[in-house]
Amino acid sequence: MRSKLFMKFAGAIGMVLALAACSTPKDVAYFQDRADGTSIEILNQQVIRVQPSDKLSIIVNSKNPELANMFNLPYVTHRIGALEKTSNLSTGQQISCYTVDNEGNIDFPQLGKIRVTGMQRQEIAALIKSKLIETQLVLDPVVTVEFANLYFSVLGEVTHPGRFTIDQDKISILDAIGMAGDLTINGKRQNVTVFRDNNGKKDIYTLDLTSAYNLYSSPVYYLQQKDIVYVEPNDNRIRQSTINGNNVRSTSFWISVTSLLTSIAVLVVNLTK
Repeated sequence: MRSKLFMKFAGAIGMVLALAACSTPKDVAYFQDRADGTSIEILNQQVIRVQPSDKLSIIVNSKNPELANMFNLPYVTHRIGALEKTSNLSTGQQISCYTVDNEGNIDFPQLGKIRVTGMQRQEIAALIKSKLIETQLVLDPVVTVEFANLYFSVLGEVTHPGRFTIDQDKISILDAIGMAGDLTINGKRQNVTVFRDNNGKKDIYTLDLTSAYNLYSSPVYYLQQKDIVYVEPNDNRIRQSTINGNNVRSTSFWISVTSLLTSIAVLVVNLTK
């Protein structure tokens, strides 16, 4: 009798533990619908284009350095790594930048207002070069344009969330995830959200990283400046995030219940002796 009673309690405990273990995420692998020998067209080949409030570093070079320097903004000295609690300061230099105004223009030396909004880096460099030659200000200019303050953000269930600098003309959602150290095991692969500015509105897109076709056909496969990538936590992480992780949905709760049932089973068996 005691043996049968104990076996019943043991069976109940096993069921509780099985239920508690059902929270293991299954859809962890990326690109689950991929197949060897197939190709997927990337529908959106979008590159970074300049927007109002962007900052640009523009440098003009020539065989005549003195002439070219007339069009280059000065280098400025700034303090690096300064902390309030220490007097140890280091200095460095960075070139001053052009800020694109609300009308999409920059004010360039000698050339005046130049409209650059919606243009790529190479297009801006080619435009300034042609204007310098046309006006005979510099006959052999080499113009270099670099992004100065462009960024995107990655938040949620990634290893290193934060803001990341854009230093190239194309940056994909996979590049962004890689820079953030990849998704954690608790990141929901099927529900990655990208928030994008669009003329004062926020456009919202959802990506499924387990589907190569969904990913590569998305209009946000390539990111833009100021995009926000958010990785939603799965159910397991949500359970863990409650106070002490100890509620009716948490594994720790069911372990506590199991411990209690075991104690009761032992007590009942001892009372029936």
